[in-house]
Amino acid sequence: MTMVPVEGGPATGPTVLRMLLGAQLRRLREGRGVTREGAGWEIRASESKISRMELGRVGFKERDVADLLTLYGVTDQQEREALLKLARDANNPGWWHRYGDVLPTWFQSYLGLEAAAALIRSYEVQFVPGLLQTREYARAVVLLGHRRAATDELDRRVDLRMERQQLLRRPRPPQLWAVVDEAVLRRPIGGPEVMRGQLTALIEATRAAHIRLQVIPFDAGGHAAAGGAFTILRFGDQDLPDIVYIEQLTSALYLDKREDLDYYAVAMERLCVEAEPPERTPEILTRIRDELYR
Repeated sequence: MTMVPVEGGPATGPTVLRMLLGAQLRRLREGRGVTREGAGWEIRASESKISRMELGRVGFKERDVADLLTLYGVTDQQEREALLKLARDANNPGWWHRYGDVLPTWFQSYLGLEAAAALIRSYEVQFVPGLLQTREYARAVVLLGHRRAATDELDRRVDLRMERQQLLRRPRPPQLWAVVDEAVLRRPIGGPEVMRGQLTALIEATRAAHIRLQVIPFDAGGHAAAGGAFTILRFGDQDLPDIVYIEQLTSALYLDKREDLDYYAVAMERLCVEAEPPERTPEILTRIRDELYR
């Protein structure tokens, strides 16, 4: 069996490396006709542990990977070393590790997925997408949920959000396609001055070839995603499925089942049709900015 090469680097975080390694281990196991139960017995683990490993939802012990490769008949030293190196790299912390004091565990997985995505499609009903927020707007948003936090903590939370945005400035950035409800633009987060700066920044962002922004106007009425905000992440590697991310107050949902993905993909397509076309976005942003936030 031919191994799928994996290149490390700034666009490849540990979350995606675990997913890639898990997918390759699953293919090897199935190719040898080994059950998850049999694989688990080999490394003194449960069937559910093998399932979590193959989904990339747990870290990898190099010894476990080596034992599984032997079970699956991988004897070529070069192939073994490539997969063992992948296991080591997958256990390295991402750049966000240093923000662990202000970063919930359930959001760390999202940062790893976002950093490796080739296409990020999101729908927002309350706030400007995090990847497009100005520092002042981001601080106002953070304050909404952490009013009692010390200044240093607020600064670190804002710094984390700003560092996330570096992925849009990479030499080969992901495509960002965001649809926002008109209410997002009219809700005065942080006050008129902050909102004027934020809308001006959005106008600038629409000039980038890898950023597409659409607005759903109030007169569109009800629409396909009335249930709330969500993000669909797509990756450049064909072994990785799309993932739908839905953030909640104290946790998040990660959906990767085919029926869920299809449902949200259809909803996103309908939103893009119901929204104003991207070429009208600068005009809409300018009008709202000059009407409300002079």
